[in-house]
Parts: sequence; C-alpha cells; structure tokens
Amino acid sequence: MNRQLKADGRFWLTLDGRNFLGRGRVELLQRVRETGSISKAAKAMKMSYKAAWDTIDAMNAAWQSPLVESGPAGSRLTDDAERLITAFRNAEARHTAFIATLGASLGRPDDW
Repeated sequence: MNRQLKADGRFWLTLDGRNFLGRGRVELLQRVRETGSISKAAKAMKMSYKAAWDTIDAMNAAWQSPLVESGPAGSRLTDDAERLITAFRNAEARHTAFIATLGASLGRPDDW
C-alpha cells in the first residue's frame, strides 16, 4: 500500500488571541474592493448582507479603525485594509510552504 502522511492546517491571523483575518475575510475585503459595495460583495460570495456587514463591523471594531468605509457612493477599503491583505497573503504563502516542507519530511508510514 502506498500511503502518505500529510501535514495540514488552516492559517489565521489573530488579534489579542481571537481569530481576526482568514481566507474568507480576505476574500470579502477583496470583493468589496472590486465591487465598491458590501451588498455586491456578499452576493458574489453567496452570503447574506447581514453576515457580510457583521463580519466587516467586527473587523473594524477589532482593528479600532475602519478597514472598510461606507458612504452614499458605496464602500471602499482603507489603506490599513490593503496592508493587512498584503501581510496576510505573504504570511499565508510562508505557512503553505512550511506545511509542504513538514509534510514532505513525514514520509510514508510503511517506511517507518
């Protein structure tokens, strides 16, 4: 039998010990950037407007300054949000590489 152990794990940035920014939240922010609208971003992700708004509101409150600003003309990401997306993507790429290296070092159980 050719079995392979694999390392696996999801990546999150935490803030004060609480999950703050993960892949889904980054996608939501990016869709707000693309559409200029929380409502359109929510629809694109097949989530309710309330769920999207609550997520953005929670991120804004946790960060203590807005990551998304909304007004009559729509919604836009702040510079902090743009920097966080970049930091997340860079850290996630390093995490993915680490997990791959760790998995490769495990080998096959049959070799143990």
